Amino acid sequence: MPKSAAKPGAPQKQPAKKPVNKKSGNKTQATSASVRAFIDAVADPAQRADAETILALMKAATGEEPAMWGPSIIGFGRYHYKYDSGREGEMCRIGFSPRKGQTVLYMIPGYEDVPDLMARLGKVKTGKSCLYIKKLADIDMAALRELIAQSLRVMDEKYPR
Repeated sequence: MPKSAAKPGAPQKQPAKKPVNKKSGNKTQATSASVRAFIDAVADPAQRADAETILALMKAATGEEPAMWGPSIIGFGRYHYKYDSGREGEMCRIGFSPRKGQTVLYMIPGYEDVPDLMARLGKVKTGKSCLYIKKLADIDMAALRELIAQSLRVMDEKYPR
């Protein structure tokens, strides 16, 4: 039996846990990369057009210029967060990313708090603070504008500018 193989019935050795650096903050940081170049590089023409529309919606709602956050998130504004654990960092107040097969909007956590708005929105999937859209043609744009505005109100309450 090779030295690396475990003996039957022997407890498995767990990999050592890396220490948590509470001051490390978010790995996704604002960059100087070009938002225009990023959108222009979106391969699917329909998704690229959707990105242009979302860019305009978020720019109008925030009054902010877009910036790249990490290699693939287009964000607007910024806020500083600090968790009870002591971990802290900065992130965009609202943003989106045209990913392969869907566009992800990064907005408020708690979509269950706006059930009527979500029912009007259309064909989406949600995560904790992510909204997954395959194509804007399936979305009620008035509801999306309201959701973006609601997200910004929640952010302003939780993280005043």
